[in-house]
Order: sequence, then structure tokens, then C-alpha cells
Amino acid sequence: SDIVVVKFGDKYKQWNAAFDTGYAAALNKSIIVIHNEEHQHALKEVDAAAAAVAKDQTQVVRILKYILEGSLK
Repeated sequence: SDIVVVKFGDKYKQWNAAFDTGYAAALNKSIIVIHNEEHQHALKEVDAAAAAVAKDQTQVVRILKYILEGSLK
């Protein structure tokens, strides 16, 4: 894949998601990370490696639409 979307959930420490993000970064893939504000500080290094950070899936759709169509609507 060219873009990897990784979602960090609310209830559990997401070790698998963190591993997958690191693996995608090592493969030089573009990464979009989804997480809530509560995890912002804990995931700051993950966010730094990401091309974009979103708070929900709706924002990811908007990001992808912008990439594909150049539209922010």
C-alpha cells in the first residue's frame, strides 16, 4: 500500500498499532494516525512520523479526498 492508516483506540495500550506504524515508517510509507486528544502527548513521536494526524475517521476521509481531488469540501 502507499498509505497506511493506523487507529489508536481509547481503552487499551495499542502495542500492535504502534508496531505497525513503526514498520510502515521503516518501509517509507505515508502514515495517517487516528487518536483522541488524550493520547496526544504519549503518541508525539508517532505523530511526528505521520504525514497526517486525525481525531476520527471522518477527518481521514477528508484528508484522502484532499489528496485525490484537491478539495477540502
